[in-house]
Amino acid sequence: MSLSEPIAAELQREAATTRRMLERVPQDSLAWKPHEKSMTLGRLAGHIAELPSLVIPTLTSDELNFAAGSFQPFAPSNTAELLEKFDKNIAEAVGALKDQPDEHLLKTWRLRNGEQVFFELPRVSVLRTMALNHVIHHRGQLSVYLRLLGVPLPSVYGPTADEAPTS
Repeated sequence: MSLSEPIAAELQREAATTRRMLERVPQDSLAWKPHEKSMTLGRLAGHIAELPSLVIPTLTSDELNFAAGSFQPFAPSNTAELLEKFDKNIAEAVGALKDQPDEHLLKTWRLRNGEQVFFELPRVSVLRTMALNHVIHHRGQLSVYLRLLGVPLPSVYGPTADEAPTS
């Protein structure tokens, strides 16, 4: 088994859970935020939807330099647009992971903003950190936002107070 196979499988499994959470984002509350220092609900959900797209530059380049590009954060205008972006990014990420040689995944990759280097890690670690852990972290934040808005939460790794687990 290659290093990319379990990552792709986990990405797909977590994507199903994340999608169930994103489906519940109320589009009439996209501008809402729980605290003045917090992201808006729309920005948080948009960030979750855009994060899987980092798989592509992780696999196709040696670094991502925010200072060199024109990154524009995704700001969904409605829930359908949010889900469309997430589904597209997951499909492209899973497709890009297919047949990745282990040697390539073990090569160092860098994230920076001009001269400021955020990290340098093997690609396989970047995939786990940015495409999986980072999404899961923000999905947890999203669950708090939704709870504060009175939105019933779906099962994640077990039942919630609102819903029994799905199989």
